[in-house]
Amino acid sequence: MREFYSIRLSGHDLGQLLDGLEVRAETWEKTAAYHRTGESPADFIIECGDAKEAERIASHYRSIIAKIREQRETQL
Repeated sequence: MREFYSIRLSGHDLGQLLDGLEVRAETWEKTAAYHRTGESPADFIIECGDAKEAERIASHYRSIIAKIREQRETQL
């Protein structure tokens, strides 16, 4: 069974959390792009060895971001 949590954050802290999640999602998207094209930025570290895995992880981060934004919007 999944557990759910209610967490209270200031608007500023929530923005920081979302920014951090965005960075992680972008990193995984860049990893997937690297595996598809073989090209990556010079300052980029590859996170895994498979484009599909990277896409799956990036998608999970995007899902978390969407859920947080949706919940934030219902509270405004």
